[in-house]
Amino acid sequence: MIAGNIFRWIGSLFTDLLFLPFNWLRTSVATQDFGWWISNAVNWGFLIVLLFLFRYWMKESRRFVKEGTEDRS
Repeated sequence: MIAGNIFRWIGSLFTDLLFLPFNWLRTSVATQDFGWWISNAVNWGFLIVLLFLFRYWMKESRRFVKEGTEDRS
């Protein structure tokens, strides 16, 4: 019973709160002309964050290889 309530709460959190900006973007009349650009700006923002984190991961991986502390089997 408790686990079911937790999953219902998580579903409610996403559908009722976290997706509100995307629902606004999808249905807004004010963004009729710029809706495509704003939607893609959100995607570009996610891509930039992803690329930054990937670069950091590769930099740290290179550092561990140079130090010889990488776990090798």
